[in-house]
Amino acid sequence: MSLGPLLSARPPIPWHAFAALAALAIGATQLALPKGTTRHRVVGYTWAALMLVVAISSFWIQQIRLVGPFSPIHLLSILVLIAVPLAVWHAHMHRVAKHRRVMISLYVFALIGAGVFTLLPGRIMHTVVFGQLRFLKGRLP
Repeated sequence: MSLGPLLSARPPIPWHAFAALAALAIGATQLALPKGTTRHRVVGYTWAALMLVVAISSFWIQQIRLVGPFSPIHLLSILVLIAVPLAVWHAHMHRVAKHRRVMISLYVFALIGAGVFTLLPGRIMHTVVFGQLRFLKGRLP
């Protein structure tokens, strides 16, 4: 595992990845902590801000171009830009069940689900996690 490929990638890829990794860790913590506390709100706002950074920065990552400069993952980014403020609004309105459902869905689908696709061969995060596969004379070193 090496951060080299990520650190040498053009912006905003490193910002996007580090914000997503931070959101992944903070989100897991948030799911485990008691709800309704001041800490929950502060951590929640931090997580929401990170999710918005991830979604917004994705529009400048255009390695997979299926519709002009965009890919289907950008539809997920639009959904995140709508769902994060909606989930915060649900919390402010004391609609706890809706808040919980939206936040958990964002965590599972927008972070974990989308994150799995970043581990496909040929992607930067695949190289970060698994290293660069080098074939020498038909054999792995």
